[in-house]
Parts: sequence; structure tokens; C-alpha cells
Amino acid sequence: MISPVLGTRRSAPPFRYDIVGSFLRTDKIKAARMQYDHGEITARQLYDLETVEITNLLEIEKELGLQGVTDGEFRRSWWHLDFFLGIKGTQKINLNPVGGRTEVNQRAETFRIVDKISFDNHPMLRQFTDLLRLAGDRTPKMTIPSPALFHFVEDYNGNEVYPDQETLYQDIIAVYRAAIQALYAVGCRYLQLDDTTWGSLCSGRHRAHLRSRGIDPDQLAKDYVRLINESIAERPQDMTIALHVCRGNFRSTWFATGGYEPIAEELFSNAKVDAFFLEYDNERSGDFEPLRFIRDQFVVLGLVTTKHGGLESKELLTMRIEEAAQYVDIEKLCLSPQCGFASTEEGNMLTEEEQWDKIRLIIETANEIWI
Repeated sequence: MISPVLGTRRSAPPFRYDIVGSFLRTDKIKAARMQYDHGEITARQLYDLETVEITNLLEIEKELGLQGVTDGEFRRSWWHLDFFLGIKGTQKINLNPVGGRTEVNQRAETFRIVDKISFDNHPMLRQFTDLLRLAGDRTPKMTIPSPALFHFVEDYNGNEVYPDQETLYQDIIAVYRAAIQALYAVGCRYLQLDDTTWGSLCSGRHRAHLRSRGIDPDQLAKDYVRLINESIAERPQDMTIALHVCRGNFRSTWFATGGYEPIAEELFSNAKVDAFFLEYDNERSGDFEPLRFIRDQFVVLGLVTTKHGGLESKELLTMRIEEAAQYVDIEKLCLSPQCGFASTEEGNMLTEEEQWDKIRLIIETANEIWI
């Protein structure tokens, strides 16, 4: 144990040992998705099988001792597109000229806006209701992509519906306010906004690309903090909202590198979320010094990588938490994986056993630090 910086446990989110959200899809789910695509089973049959596998997943999460649980995003194909495509006025774009699902699951898909956007009867509301029912005495966490990412992806693809950016911003805000209220109404009290936008804004290469398009990355950061803040402004007081910053996680790959310094003051000082889930599993994420801009938010340190099966040492994790505690009070720190284990249905390059070993390591380490 690290007696100089011992902290206390928590019974409310974010938890001292937490998870980002997604888990490796089981073989049964992968097989059922192929059957559904080939017309061999119905959508109801697929949903029912997913429910069985989610039930089994939750039993493992509970057995390991997780306080906050998820459905592993087992019903999703993508961590972000499933939510975006459930918003009225959006349409999928298939960038793969072959199209469809293949044995190696090489897909390239995104979305565009084709009509005025709105939030109504989103399928993820039912999915959360099912998670809540199965979670029992644990806290179910819902994960959705952030409003900043919605705009960031849409801006690359373009649309003919919103020629005025501010009008688009206001409609994105309205969509997310409606989504938050709808999720709250069905029982969600712990919501995580997943966002690769900030990973891009940490990267010198991506920032240069934005400038080549006539976009000032520093102004974009300000605009996106405003977009997030206004989107969550009407959230109920007893709803915890976290922001997860990611640099890419598709099949254990990444797309951005660079520490948090370029965005730290704007994001950490001004974003009105309750917690930040921050990737810190390797040198691509930089050091902890940018955490000096954290105000009173919690920081969930993503020190354990989900990109491979090698198990980190508890001693190294302990040392790194000590380092972070130089900038953020130990009582405001928590521990988690760097990202989900399967941001898309393909999953990362590790086994289920390795996945659970990492969760056990996180729990054991946290229980030695926060007693």
C-alpha cells in the first residue's frame, strides 16, 4: 500500500475502481450477428440472445465486485454510430465499396445529417431499461458519444440541412438535453459521454490538419466546451455525468498521440462535467502536469491498457497514482482501464480471460489505495 496518499472508498459514481463501458463480445453474439445479417434469425431472436449474454456478463461484473456495471455495449455495432443513427434526421454512410459484414469484420461506416435532427423514441432507452432491470443492487452506467463528437464527425461529412453552424449547435444541444431527460426518466443516474474529439485536439498532426481546413483548434476547443456545457445544463442534480477522452481504440489501434496540455486549461477548467475518464496507459498520453487545471471534478485515471493482454504491475500503477496525486487530491482520483475492451463489435486483441484479469488488477489496486 502507499501510505503517504491513502484515500477513502466511495459508494457513488465515479467509483474508486470503475470501467469505461464496453467488453469483448462473446462468440454467441458474434455468431448471432452473422445469422441475423444472413436472414437466418429475426431481430427479436437476436435481441433475446443478446439479453442472455448480457445477463451472463453482469453476473461476472457483480462477482468481481464492480459497483458500476454496464451491458458491455453488447447490443451495439459501434460505440458511437448506434447512438447517432438513432437520432432522427441522420443516415448511415457506408465507406466500404464492398459493403456488408465479412468474416474479418473490416467495416468503414459513418453518418450524415439528412434532415432536421431530433431525439424521439431512441432504441437505447429500452436497452437501458433492460440493463437497469438486470443490474440489481449495482449502479448501471449508460455510455453515449458526446455532443462535441456528433458535430466533429458531422462536420467532416457535411450536410445540406444546416448551412448555419449556430443553428446546428442549438439543435445538437436540444437533442442531448432531450436524451438526458429521457434517460433520467427511465432510471439512468450515471451517464458517460465518450469523445475522441479531444484526443484529436491533443495531437499536433490533427491540429495542423484542422488549420489546413481553416479551423482554429483552440477556438474549436472553446466551442466544444460550450456545446458540452449547454447540452448538460439541465441535467437533474442527482445524475452524474462523466466525459471520457479517447485517442482511438478500434481493434487495439489508435489514431492520435499527444499529451493533454493543448486542451487542458480550456477543457479541465471550464467543462462542467462531474468527472473525466482520462487515457493514461502509455507515453502517447503525456504526463500528469496538465491535471493542474482540474477544478473540483473527479479524475478517473485510465492506467490499465485495453489494447493488449499484458498485465501491468500493481507497483507501477501505485507509483503512477502517487504521481497524479501531486496535481489532484487523492480523494478526487479513481482508477479504470484506459478505454473499453471493444469499442466496436470486433473487439480488441486480447482474450476474455485477459480482460477480466485486468479488471481484477484494477479492483485489487484500488482497494489497497482507497481503504
